[in-house]
Amino acid sequence: MWRLLWGTLRALPGPRRRQRRLSIRGPASGALPAMERAVVRCVPTEPKLSVSFVLGDGSARHMQRDQAEPLGRALVRIANNAGKGHAKAAKKSKKARAEAEAGASLPPPLPPTVCLFSQDGEAVAEDVPNAEAWQDGAVLQIGEARYRVERNPPALTELQLPRSLLAGFPVCPKVRTEFGSPHDCLFRWYQEQKAEPAVGSAALGDEGGGWVEASGGAERVFTPSNAHIGRRLKLVCTPGNSQRRYGLAREMESSGPVEAGPGACTFDARHLYTKKVTGPGLIRTVTYNILADIYAQTELSRTVLYPYCAPYSLELDYRQNLLKKELVGYSADIICLQEVDKSVFTDSLGPALDAFGLEGLFKLKEKQHEGLAIFYRRDKFSLLSQHDIALNQALLEDPLHRELRDKLAPYPEVQDKVQQRSSVLQVSVLQSTSDSSRKICVANTHLYWHPKGGNIRLIQAAVALSHIRHVTHDIYPTTPVIFCGDFNSTPSSGTYSFISCGSIAEDHEDWGSNGEEQRCTVSLAHPFRLKSGCGEPAYTNYVGGFHGCLDYIFIDADALEVEQVIPLPSHEEVTTHQALPSVSHPSDHIALICDLKWK
Repeated sequence: MWRLLWGTLRALPGPRRRQRRLSIRGPASGALPAMERAVVRCVPTEPKLSVSFVLGDGSARHMQRDQAEPLGRALVRIANNAGKGHAKAAKKSKKARAEAEAGASLPPPLPPTVCLFSQDGEAVAEDVPNAEAWQDGAVLQIGEARYRVERNPPALTELQLPRSLLAGFPVCPKVRTEFGSPHDCLFRWYQEQKAEPAVGSAALGDEGGGWVEASGGAERVFTPSNAHIGRRLKLVCTPGNSQRRYGLAREMESSGPVEAGPGACTFDARHLYTKKVTGPGLIRTVTYNILADIYAQTELSRTVLYPYCAPYSLELDYRQNLLKKELVGYSADIICLQEVDKSVFTDSLGPALDAFGLEGLFKLKEKQHEGLAIFYRRDKFSLLSQHDIALNQALLEDPLHRELRDKLAPYPEVQDKVQQRSSVLQVSVLQSTSDSSRKICVANTHLYWHPKGGNIRLIQAAVALSHIRHVTHDIYPTTPVIFCGDFNSTPSSGTYSFISCGSIAEDHEDWGSNGEEQRCTVSLAHPFRLKSGCGEPAYTNYVGGFHGCLDYIFIDADALEVEQVIPLPSHEEVTTHQALPSVSHPSDHIALICDLKWK
């Protein structure tokens, strides 16, 4: 019936039909009247567009229409929707109720006039396809109401705050946008205001007193102080793009209040050396096994591996506060992380480090929920290419490793062991933004963990180095290497010797690390001249039953040299709470940090 009425309405003579131009000036002042927004989302690769607006009664309307559909059909649909809204509002009015009680019967209201005008005030023809008709700056008129059309304005697709907030630790929201960028959004932080109890009244209880703007709360990242303890935070985010165009703002309140921080942390003194980003020609590099949540939140971890660690400090939300503050404070140019939960990369570390100018890349382990991450500083480097591999699959299938496969052919048990491992290698080639002739190959890995797996680690290292050689010799010739990771190998191991010396003899004791029955007599070599940028610390892993150096930043000694090694925490700091992790340290490993420079 509405369609019939609307067709009749459009056919009527008179001013409604003759109005082909839109008058946009007010009757007296000549000023532009205020308009609501009609937001249109139109993506060429999608079959439909959407139109969203709010009617005068406050009800929101959201429509999806075919992009190729004639405009006239969309306008009819808008009129029908608006007519229903007006009808509902009319039924609620006092006059309508009074007439209904008196038995009066009124005809249903006609749908409002709906027209779309272009920027120059001309009515858009009704046979124009929707995709062409709904242009930015057009005006949609529904009855007497006018809406400024905004086509593809910046929009927030996701806005989240961390569940745990600690005083003195940065709060980094997760922000995702469409037609914009988190870097161009506007941010405004508010703190919960506690209502003052009335004179002579009882205790206030939990009732809040609204929100007040937080001092210094106009940045993407907000660090609450002790004054915010016990108060919740609220973020108002307005999406924007590089043209300073802004969309509809959204707000998000924290689920809980700010809590007190742990006091001094193991990394506080290290931050004194890394307050500023390094200058041109220097590369501050970090490697860090951050302890995956899937390993920290097990009964084995709580009762056997880390029984000395307070249970709350093994919780992911708590540890993420410490990790974000620690990593941000290193002002690094390149960060290589191991044991990164996929959700941690996506929801926590990725957004947090992005806010501080670092781009993140993630490689998930085979059949696992954790993997590797490389972050690089955007204003220093651009990404040329990625060459990530699963070590077991590469050994099995890649022609690069045919010679190694042939050497291992007499040892099927060892081959099976390698194939059962899920270790991956992350390889990214970066180019300096200030000197395009300078490229760097950043490799990141986490080798097999078992104490008797020295032979497996040797094979994994050989596959990794062969693949890195292919990238730096065949694809990007003469590109230097930074090879980071948790190698699960002490300086006395065969793997460390192989990487740093360039070869390993077939009679090395690590070939028999899992017993003589699985010993393989294989010699290995690689062409690099690699050295440990941070030397051989006493330990990079410190738990109740073990401590030793397992993590390294291997650098290409032909092209890079060490400018500075950031000192590790003192033994007293590490053992303040017996071992790691602890309330003041988020992992069972310690980050290695060094400043490198080109030769």
